[in-house]
Amino acid sequence: MTEWTTPPYADPARFQERDLTLGTGDRVVPGTLTLPLTKSRVGAVLLPGGGPFDRDETSGPNKPLKDLAWGLATAGVAVLRFDKITHTRLDVMNEPGFTMYDEYVPHTIAGIQALRDHVDQVFVIGHSMGGKVAPRIAAEEPTVAGIVIMAGDTQPMHHAAVRVMRYLATTNPEAVPAGTVEQFERQAVVVDSPDLSADTPAADLPFGMPGAYWLDLRDYDPVTTAAKLDVPILVLQGGRDYQVTVADDLPAWRNGLADATVKVIEADNHLFFRGTGPSTPADYATAQHVDPEVLTTMLDWLP
Repeated sequence: MTEWTTPPYADPARFQERDLTLGTGDRVVPGTLTLPLTKSRVGAVLLPGGGPFDRDETSGPNKPLKDLAWGLATAGVAVLRFDKITHTRLDVMNEPGFTMYDEYVPHTIAGIQALRDHVDQVFVIGHSMGGKVAPRIAAEEPTVAGIVIMAGDTQPMHHAAVRVMRYLATTNPEAVPAGTVEQFERQAVVVDSPDLSADTPAADLPFGMPGAYWLDLRDYDPVTTAAKLDVPILVLQGGRDYQVTVADDLPAWRNGLADATVKVIEADNHLFFRGTGPSTPADYATAQHVDPEVLTTMLDWLP
């Protein structure tokens, strides 16, 4: 497998990294603190998307959050990132009552508090589901100075899953077994049902995630939550993203957040890799780096 390489906008001579842990008991996760050699005033906690991702959001040969961490640190921003509890403990989804809140919020708040030992202001930068949950974290932790939402979904995830499967069945049919779209359609009906409960079998639900997780997702409105925040918000969207899209997800951010800064980077896919033509999962298998325009936009926006 091709190994990750340093992106052109990162200079490891300008920062140092150290390991740390976040959480307590059997919910401890490892993380990395990336500190510029010069004193930082601003820091950021990075959050990966949905699924059992590590701190780098490793996808094949690519590590988009490591790209961002190294690029930001090169520019003088301190960064903290951590393995999700679903990465370090694959069985945690089976624990009664486990939700998106448990997957993200406690460790992110611990990370914010740890980073505040080094900087004056801490921002939360979340990708995909990490972007979706970022407003929830800022609502819970009053020291958050602002949030960056990268391809944050607003369409209910169980509906988006159906849309994505239909897209893949059309653009990449050999990768979608017969009956997959219909299965996701049936599972979406179960999530929408008033009968959904923590006891609903995970096998009847999208991605095999438990009923408690879907109840939490169904009840959470990221746009309404974000609209109540009194912090700056940057929304970034890839124009070629088929998972979180300009048509299906971005309008809710635009309409619900009058004061947010919104930018569409037309050439980028879901991982903010540049390209041309329709995006497919094969894009993620090619070694590449997060678009430098993403980094430039963040740095121009951060104080």
